[in-house]
Amino acid sequence: MIQIRFALWTAAFLSFGETTTQAAGESLFAQQSQSTTPSTGSTQSAIAQSVTPSIETNIRQIQPAELTIFETKVRPAVIWVTAFDPKGNLLRTESGFFVSADGRIVSTAHAIEGAVNAVAKTADGGIYNVSGVLAASKPLDLAVLKAEVKPQKLLKFLELHKNADLSLGANVAVVGSALAGSEGNARETKITGQSPERLEIAGATPASFVGAPLVNENGEVTGIVTSAGEKTIARPVDALDPILFRVTSDTQARWPQLAEARPTPQATARPRLIYAPAPSFPPGASLPGQSGTGRFRLTFDAAGNVTNIQIVTSTGNPYFDQAAIKTLRQWKSAPSQGWEATVPVTFRTR
Repeated sequence: MIQIRFALWTAAFLSFGETTTQAAGESLFAQQSQSTTPSTGSTQSAIAQSVTPSIETNIRQIQPAELTIFETKVRPAVIWVTAFDPKGNLLRTESGFFVSADGRIVSTAHAIEGAVNAVAKTADGGIYNVSGVLAASKPLDLAVLKAEVKPQKLLKFLELHKNADLSLGANVAVVGSALAGSEGNARETKITGQSPERLEIAGATPASFVGAPLVNENGEVTGIVTSAGEKTIARPVDALDPILFRVTSDTQARWPQLAEARPTPQATARPRLIYAPAPSFPPGASLPGQSGTGRFRLTFDAAGNVTNIQIVTSTGNPYFDQAAIKTLRQWKSAPSQGWEATVPVTFRTR
């Protein structure tokens, strides 16, 4: 009996050594996709189950020690975009990531829907004002934003990997912001559905991953997550091409919601005088040959009353000036927002 138990223990030990040796030296992506050869012994089967990833779990959390490239290269560029409405109230917070040293951000169009202001928050405590939207597509739910970044040389950003391998079964990883804590850790997954403008990703992901980058094993961006939860949907990075094409060196970032809220400029109606009697000669000043021309600035209030009269140019005769001012104070205009008018007055006798 002792000899038989020893033989069984030896067989189990050899089986475990074979299983672990096959995984040595391979990438984590390769380990996940590799299938374990079924064994016939009951003891071998139990050990194989303990080291083989569950087939039902297509996404799992990756420890920093396993894939440090995601932690050092990708996560520092992944941010939170926090958007606000015209009253300064918080609308929502979604993920995004920098794609250039001058502060261009890729996120979802939904992230800034209805917003007139936003800030980009980085894991190292940086907060950058988002000056507006450079280009966006509601059908694709993608947007390119512009953050005010100084100094630019310190900014971490990601490279877009166009024409990436996005075929069915391709291994990818979703990398969230470090601001989400452990929930934002990189997660390995596979592409289970593919079309030119849509990718379906195996397994569920937290809501905080919306707007996060989908990357290959080199940390290059291959897609953008636009929907998370029980089913994860992403846009391939090639779908960004027509959006980025609209962004040139002189494109100004703006908030569409703010532009729509501004009223269309209307031509201001010219104020209308409704009572404007002509000044009369002052008594004793209507001698033959006497004349004088002056200019007077009138200020009207909203009700149309004259509230102030300023002599711009005197008539040269103080009696003429006083007579002009006395009559001009009686002028009336139609109600308005208040206005000014300069009136010429001439006194002349024949």
